[in-house]
Amino acid sequence: MPSNQNPLGALPARFRRERLLIVGCGDVGQRVLRHLRTGPGAGRMQVLALTSSADKAARLRAQGAVPLVGNLDDMNTLRRLSGVATRVLHLAPPPGEGAGGRDWWRDPRTVALARALRLRSLPVSLVYASTSGVYGDCQGALVPETRAVAPATPRAQRRVNAERAVRHLGRAGVRASVLRIPGIYAADREGGTPEARLRRGTPVLCAQDDVFTNHIHADDLARVCVAALWRGRPQRVYNVSDSTHMKMGDYFDLAADLYELPRPPRVPRSTAQEQLSLMLLSFMSESRRLDSQRMVQELRLRLRYPSVADGLRA
Repeated sequence: MPSNQNPLGALPARFRRERLLIVGCGDVGQRVLRHLRTGPGAGRMQVLALTSSADKAARLRAQGAVPLVGNLDDMNTLRRLSGVATRVLHLAPPPGEGAGGRDWWRDPRTVALARALRLRSLPVSLVYASTSGVYGDCQGALVPETRAVAPATPRAQRRVNAERAVRHLGRAGVRASVLRIPGIYAADREGGTPEARLRRGTPVLCAQDDVFTNHIHADDLARVCVAALWRGRPQRVYNVSDSTHMKMGDYFDLAADLYELPRPPRVPRSTAQEQLSLMLLSFMSESRRLDSQRMVQELRLRLRYPSVADGLRA
């Protein structure tokens, strides 16, 4: 590749430093920053973080990132992202409910980011954080990455659209990886444990109606993101999940026992809609067991918390 088309640019060797752009630097993005500061090869990479709020710039700078102010909902603010990074970690979610009008199924943010990255030399690799919800209800089946998507909710359909935009960018020469992520938990993450829900006494489904659920610890997810940036294979999808295959009710029972709280009440699906929100009901309408062997084998990554029980006890 000619030097003027290389993502590192036509620069002297001493200036050819890898540059990572994190788009959506929330909890997981900040864990990635921490991992890059303290893990192997610490300090060898410059990290840039896109933020839509200038007020967050100081916090990002204190965490070791160079803040770039821009808004995924305003293409004009994204032009500065073109050619700025050799690798991109895209953690930003699609717009919420009610956005987009008749195009409610699209993710214009990912499309806008892809267009901005195409304006100059493309990054070497891009990792997109999607959701396991794109598989829809699999009736408890073990789900490999080769299974066809069947999104059953608007938010999952927007994720499918984002994945397509990422794959399209991959066909232009970027080594693109898609991470399909289930429930994220961590004791130091806002809403990252079931403790508050247990204290409210929110019910779960009775055993005969219960569904399988999947989890990943936030620190393990950050490590997967970093590994995929360097080791992810082109146009690859990875299920990012620990090895736990638990029913949702069993998960909450385990958490209740660990926190020494009462186990949640069990209700049949026929009456659950009277006591649970539509969001909770949507999660309880899909059952699947994620097969994450490809993640372990190809990314050569051993999880710190191989089961949700390990993570909750930590």
